Amino acid sequence: MSTSTLNPSVNVPAAAWQRFREVPLLPAVAVAVVLFFVLAALAPHLLTGRDPFAIDLPNALQAPSLTHPFGTDQSGRDLYTRVVYGTRESLLIGLGATGLSMAIAVVLGVVSGLGGKIFDGLISRSLEVLFAFPVLLLAMLFVTVYGPSVTTQIVAVGLGTAPGYARMIRGQVLAVKNSGYVEAAHALGHSRWTVLRQHVFPNAMRPLVAVVTLGIGQSIVWASGLAFLGLGVAPPSPEWGALLDAGRMFITRAWWLEVMPGLAIVAIALAATVLGHHLQKKLEGARS
Repeated sequence: MSTSTLNPSVNVPAAAWQRFREVPLLPAVAVAVVLFFVLAALAPHLLTGRDPFAIDLPNALQAPSLTHPFGTDQSGRDLYTRVVYGTRESLLIGLGATGLSMAIAVVLGVVSGLGGKIFDGLISRSLEVLFAFPVLLLAMLFVTVYGPSVTTQIVAVGLGTAPGYARMIRGQVLAVKNSGYVEAAHALGHSRWTVLRQHVFPNAMRPLVAVVTLGIGQSIVWASGLAFLGLGVAPPSPEWGALLDAGRMFITRAWWLEVMPGLAIVAIALAATVLGHHLQKKLEGARS
């Protein structure tokens, strides 16, 4: 009997390496990008030793260099440091807005899909009215009324994106409710609650895993758009949208003030989108 048979663990590194090689390159890069930003949000001091609020006027508007990889802003603050420290607020807005919108969407979608014609009609008509207003317009109205802050950005973006998710969840619930295996479960005498718990909810909510991943990147983009319009977190916050808003006055003299925070937003949004599509393909493959 060989050593590998007596001790199967000796093949673990080779098997792990083989599994690693089978991971598609694009999702692997997306995971690396997300992990970098998570580290920046949780422990920014590990990625930079500078103070994001330290003013150094003699070095204001310095172009990107080895000393300042992202350049400096109008107050001489290191832009790379501010982008790193701004990750926490930006991700908080993305996660909070996505969580709020999903919570609202699940309630509306499930009630609409399972509540009968009256509830379905009322909720569907309400969602259609909300769809007549662009997400950014709804968010702008909310922030204008309640004032700019991280909390109002989370609520504004969450409320603005909830109708789209609610409509998707309603469709999923209706599709699962009318499926053959649910009808078979009813025919076998299972209670309504058992059917909902074991069949309807798990299958209807499965696509949300991928949708949540996509929603985080989209929420960050919407929140950054609000901040760029002056409806975001007030200076000197290093939140990415606030950095874009502060840098637009110097865009002809210091392009890096817009490009560097913009690249961070694009990177996290693309990474979240790639992961969302990858998870969706995995779920569809597992279902089939």
